[in-house]
Amino acid sequence: EAATAVPEIRQRLNDQGLVVPLVGDFHYNGHQLLMRHPDCARILDKFRINPGNVGTGDRRDEQFTTICKIARDHGTPIRIGVNGGSLDQDLVTAKMQENTDRNLGRSSEEIINECLVLSALQSTELALETGLRKDQIVISCKVSQPDNLISVYTELAARTDQPLHLGLTEAGMGIKGMVWSSAAMGILLHQGIGDTIRVSLTPQPGGDRRNEVTAACELLQSLGLRSFSPSVTACPGCGRTTSSTFQELAERIQAYVHDMMPEWKKDYDGVEEMRLAVMGCVVNGPGESKAANIGISLPGTGEAPLCPVYIDGIHTTTLKGSYEELAEAFRALVDGYVAEHYPRKPARESV
Repeated sequence: EAATAVPEIRQRLNDQGLVVPLVGDFHYNGHQLLMRHPDCARILDKFRINPGNVGTGDRRDEQFTTICKIARDHGTPIRIGVNGGSLDQDLVTAKMQENTDRNLGRSSEEIINECLVLSALQSTELALETGLRKDQIVISCKVSQPDNLISVYTELAARTDQPLHLGLTEAGMGIKGMVWSSAAMGILLHQGIGDTIRVSLTPQPGGDRRNEVTAACELLQSLGLRSFSPSVTACPGCGRTTSSTFQELAERIQAYVHDMMPEWKKDYDGVEEMRLAVMGCVVNGPGESKAANIGISLPGTGEAPLCPVYIDGIHTTTLKGSYEELAEAFRALVDGYVAEHYPRKPARESV
């Protein structure tokens, strides 16, 4: 039923002007589905194949290559997605037995990590033998523990030049999931390992799955690898910041940037690299504000009720007044900076 619906899903997305690619994530019977539903095979933009459950024994290679041949014939890329939770048990058993027979003294964790890498590399060789090009194959080896992910991908990167997709197979909910994903992938990305990523978060009931995308974008932007939206730096607060004004202003500016970004991105080149700062006292406020494109330093406890504003490191103006007046004035400065500092994109011709 799902395979039959793919052409209609693609058409509905096209009708709405959404060019997002569709990826078929196949387990157990992908070879059968793709043969029975050629329109699905033709329309999908990528196939994900799990070598651990594509088949067992002699059928594993046959069913794996069936999917690869269909991908080859359609020019479709594949992701060989090995997973610690569904690893090829024949391979694991053989490596465990080798460890015992040769008295290698390796831990089960070390053996599992080795099997993840071997499964990915062996499957890649089989895909290449089937006729897929190297530039059609992405590899992933997902596990649940950050330290294992780092070990597996460090080894994988040393043994292949295929593109690598990073991600914990399950990171958990909320802050825990974001921290675990960032701890693992941040190290790898900083070392130049990884070409695509996913932050796998367990959503709260009725939660927004787009949080995964937001977290992934923030991770890449924090490492300077990509820019998606202007960043807002804000101080955490301390004993010198007894007022909540800096918190409210930071939240409001963050929301304003989020709301305006679709329009700015359409109209201005480079606006996603803009840096804003909302600081809460004189200790770090002026310095952090000067480091941003636009920064404001609010008064801390015992300071004069004045808010110096710095634009590209230069003290340009000083704001004062109520919270609403400050928010409106700072927002106007942001609008002016965008209009003056980022070139407008050429107007698109209507079709």
